[in-house]
Amino acid sequence: MSGLVSPNVLEQIRAASDIVEVIGGYVPLKRAGANHRALCPFHREKSPSFHVNQHRQTFHCFGCHKGGDVFTFVQEYESVGFGEAVRRLAERAHIVIEYDAQPGQKQARELKETLLQIHDQIAQRWQNALGNEASAQIARDYLAKRQVSPEAVKLFRLGYAPDLWDDTVNWAKSKGFSLEIMEQAGLIIKREGSEGYYDRFRGRLMFPICDEQGRVVAFSGRVLSGDEKTAKYVNSPETAIFTKGKVFYGLDKAKRAILEKGFAIICEGQLDLIACYMSGTQNMVAPQGTAFTNEHARILKRYVNEVILCFDSDNAGQKAAVRVLDSLLNSGLAIRVAVVPAPHDPDSFIKAHGGAAFQEIIQHAEGFFDYYLSRLCATNEIATDRGRLAVLHDMALAVNKTGNQVLLDIYAQKTAYRLGVSPEAVRMEFRKAPAPTHNESAEYTEDHLPDTPPAERPTPLEFWFLRLLLLADDLVPWVAQRMDVQWLQHETVRRLYALRMAYYYNESWVSIPSFLSDLEEPELKQLITESVTEERPIPEPEKQMRDVVIRLRDEYIKRQHNLIITQLSHPDTSAEQQVHLVAQQNTLRAIRQQEL
Repeated sequence: MSGLVSPNVLEQIRAASDIVEVIGGYVPLKRAGANHRALCPFHREKSPSFHVNQHRQTFHCFGCHKGGDVFTFVQEYESVGFGEAVRRLAERAHIVIEYDAQPGQKQARELKETLLQIHDQIAQRWQNALGNEASAQIARDYLAKRQVSPEAVKLFRLGYAPDLWDDTVNWAKSKGFSLEIMEQAGLIIKREGSEGYYDRFRGRLMFPICDEQGRVVAFSGRVLSGDEKTAKYVNSPETAIFTKGKVFYGLDKAKRAILEKGFAIICEGQLDLIACYMSGTQNMVAPQGTAFTNEHARILKRYVNEVILCFDSDNAGQKAAVRVLDSLLNSGLAIRVAVVPAPHDPDSFIKAHGGAAFQEIIQHAEGFFDYYLSRLCATNEIATDRGRLAVLHDMALAVNKTGNQVLLDIYAQKTAYRLGVSPEAVRMEFRKAPAPTHNESAEYTEDHLPDTPPAERPTPLEFWFLRLLLLADDLVPWVAQRMDVQWLQHETVRRLYALRMAYYYNESWVSIPSFLSDLEEPELKQLITESVTEERPIPEPEKQMRDVVIRLRDEYIKRQHNLIITQLSHPDTSAEQQVHLVAQQNTLRAIRQQEL
């Protein structure tokens, strides 16, 4: 998408997206001198090291070293690509992006905008019905019985769809929305064999389903009448703004907690999630319906490397926990399982024992294969040959899907211990299991990989040179005439210097934020934002730049001189090489004597 947006439009969006206002909408910022500070939203810390510079429109954390411009922040915080960050900031600034697109793309975009508008307004209509209409008493009584607080009702925008066949139809007419569009929104259904439409949701407690941005894109309606012939839940069909396999219930509210905790909890239903969220466990999401897709797993992988499955304690819930294995393994996510004691689900357990007790269950969640082995041993009679063979077969199939030989060996030993047989015999049986296909295999580990070691930092002198180069635009012509890239040792500083000079020669320099948007490598962005976000003033920048360049030159000459002395003293250096090395020494002396 971003490639279709012109540089002028990008600059327009940037200019309309003040970085302090944007970041301040996510985290509380406090002014501190020339910068604004906050606890970093990207790592845990006790004292604020996250700085936002309004003048230069950059941010940088001196703890985890993330940094960039307003586009980078939205990318990192929302876990989206650059194009999506551009689109979200454009929407925030009410800037329409016209793409050089295929025919029909404008109409598709307008349809999505209309559907989003309809969903937001009907959600508000159902909220008002729940709070104010006499017919919604059945929904209010149900929520009171389930101990759903008024705060939760408001936060999750719960509503009530009146028990009428034409309430939404008439509402749409009053708002000027065509019934054809309402059908495309999935809110009404065309009558078969006759003209007219009727409401999809009638007499139900309504749960708005939001995308990652918090926009209502669909609904799930729970029956309240107790009619056994009626489906317990009715969900929106897939539409231009809703794909069931790509949306989590609650992710818009949970993503911050997911990033902070470092793992996501997956539960089954909306009421489970609401109960957990309101009791303090906020890093939880629920897939729509019973299906958990590869796309769901990929979405979570953008945020974290680990998930904890917390499904209902009944047999159906535990089977559901096993079914999601393939999708999670394909994404490379580490998996644990938290088991709520029977006969509870997360909601009822919290009501009975409290949020702290539930968090204890989460903290003691065991690795998936330990859980699975225990479940297989509990559901099969392992004192019989038939039961032992069933456990061996199912464990072999599951562990082989990881493609990890270490895990295969570990769980061969654990399975052997539980069944009272030799580990070698179990290993042989495991090896007989069908090998996973390419799509099924995944490198799985129950431990997080160690963090990438920090890159070697430039010397203070080279760091200060970069700072001067980026902040003193009027000194760039002077540097271009006198500086030699060989004088720089740090590879990243070298690259940034070469890039800055390319902008100078091409006369294409706009600003530091624009420069950041042109870069892809995080290490380049981080070094830039660190150098320009520092609060130290730069007195007499011209004098400082001259002094820094002279010192860089002299240190380079000293390094080269030492290398030449080492080579001259080597016994294998020929007479011809010695003459050449002495000439190099003379050249270095001449360079050092030159005025800058």
